[in-house]
This record gives sequence, C-alpha cells and structure tokens, in this order.
Amino acid sequence: MILRPKPFPRHHAALLGAPSAASTATVPTWLRRAIPDAQGLAGKEVEEVALAAGAAIGALDAVVRREERWAGAWRQRLALAAAAVTTKQAGRVEDEAALRDAVLLTRPSDNVGPAGLLLLAWRRLAARPAEELLTKRNLAAVLEEFGYAPDDEGVSTLTDDLRQLAASDGTVGMMTGAIAIAERLGFGRALGAWLADALLAQRLGWVHAVPLLGAETAMATSARPRRSAASSVVTGIETDPERAKGLLVAQARAALHAIDLSAELERRADRLLAVSPKLRAKAADSVVERLLSDDAIVASEKIAGMSERGLRRLFDRLVELGAVRELSGRPTFRIYGL
Repeated sequence: MILRPKPFPRHHAALLGAPSAASTATVPTWLRRAIPDAQGLAGKEVEEVALAAGAAIGALDAVVRREERWAGAWRQRLALAAAAVTTKQAGRVEDEAALRDAVLLTRPSDNVGPAGLLLLAWRRLAARPAEELLTKRNLAAVLEEFGYAPDDEGVSTLTDDLRQLAASDGTVGMMTGAIAIAERLGFGRALGAWLADALLAQRLGWVHAVPLLGAETAMATSARPRRSAASSVVTGIETDPERAKGLLVAQARAALHAIDLSAELERRADRLLAVSPKLRAKAADSVVERLLSDDAIVASEKIAGMSERGLRRLFDRLVELGAVRELSGRPTFRIYGL
C-alpha cells in the first residue's frame, strides 16, 4: 500500500522566460476510474481506496516538484476555491467573486470581514513556507482568521497534538487525525482540513502546501468521529475505516482537480510569457510576475515604476492579446488574472 511517498530533491525554478521542461500534467483514465463516487464507495475496501488516493497524490507530487513560475497563482486559485466552500459551510453567502473583492478591494489595514478572513486563512496556507505553517505563532493567527477567539491554552494543546500526529506513521492516520483533533478541541472540520493539508505538505517535503481538502470538506467528514476527548490524537484505518475511506476519496478527487487546474493555468501562463516580449510598458515584467504568482491583481494595484493609468492600459493590452482575463465583469474596480 503506497501511502507515504518519499520526498525527492527539489528542482530549481525555471529561468525568467524559459519554457517549462515538463509537459502539461495529464491524469490517466484508469486513475480517474479508480476513484469511486459516493455510491461506489460502500463496496470498496480501504486498501483499494488508499491505492487510488496514493496514485493521485503521487501524480500531484510530480506537478508540485516542477516548481513552475505559475505555481503561486495555481495554489492561490485553489485557496480561493477552498475558501468559497468553507464560507458556504459557515452559512455565509459570499462566492469566489465576493471573496476576491473582500481582500483585493480593501487596504491592508481594513477589516475584510469574516468571509474575507477565511480567504486569508487559505491564502496563508498556500503562501507561507510549509515548515512554518504549524508553529504556535502561525496557528494562533489561523485560528483568528477562522473566527475563533484568542486562546493561548488551546493553541498550545493544538500545537502539541499536531507535533505528536506528525511523528506518527501512515498518511491516512495523519489526515483523519488532523480533523479529529480539530473537532475534539472545538475548532471544526474546516480547520481540520486546513491542518491536514499542512501536514501532508510537510510529510512530502513540499516547499508550500497545496489547498486540497478545503473544497472537499463536506465529503471528507461525512462520517462523524466516535472518539472521546481522552483518546489518542491519531484516528486511522483500524479505528474508523468508513471515515478513512471518505477522506481518502475526497483527497484523491481534490488532487485530480488540482492537476487539471495546473494544466489549464500552464496553458494560460505560457500564453502570457509568449506575449511578454511585446510589452513595452515600464515595469511590465513585474506585472507579469505578479500575475504568475497570485490569483488576481486589482487594476489599481501599486506597482513600482508604473502609474495606475499605465497599469490599466497594460491590462487592456494583455486582454487584447488573450494573455489574461478580466475576472470581475465590472466596468470599474476591475480585477485581472490568468
């Protein structure tokens, strides 16, 4: 059973303007068929589901290790999707467009609101180095972004439990354990998904985490844990096989979605890089890098060496060349991205 892939040496980032050495990621048909739907899950053994999930994570690992220039935009686009699902589960109405507005159309010191804070939490997962995600200081900030009151004792307990969980064997137990810890401490399933993604990145040696389970939380946690607060922090195959199967399927589907999105964004990034030599505006290279490293940029973004009017004209030119898209659909306060 392949559940714990070993990390490989990191690849160096591509040189400025250099095309990708690897071809666009594709998912074999057999792998898509191997991941059961909700109806087919009941007839599957945990080992079967674990094999499919391990193959999906292995395929995703290959994409992550390429360390493409557009990887930042890819992770942040996945963070947006996770935040939209988390927001809906919290009973709020903000969709992806509203979440973008909440963060991009406010100043850094402004209150982005509860939904905007959820997006910031998922953006934090995608942007911060994976090795820093589960520190006490970072977890305290994440808890506040998820809407929980400051609690030093709770943060300390969470940090200690996660440290114990990270040292355990088995990726399945690690993931189910992360969600069980969050629920046991009263922090909820969505935070558990965030923690599971962070633990996976650390286990595989990724430089940055990839938001996966946030957009699949409902399916991943359909089975409630049946463990007391005094029980072990690890919840794995033996203690709750149905919960483990649900989480494995959710993770596998999220991995395939992430791979599909990477292929789409790679094509768009290649188009942007192809037209970038035609751009004569000052600081155009900086704008291109921002587009490759983030989900979106507001037309009034402060870019060193470029006026607001110049930036708007540059975006108009990029849209005309088919290199970027205007994402808001508005005539004003426009937002652009791959």
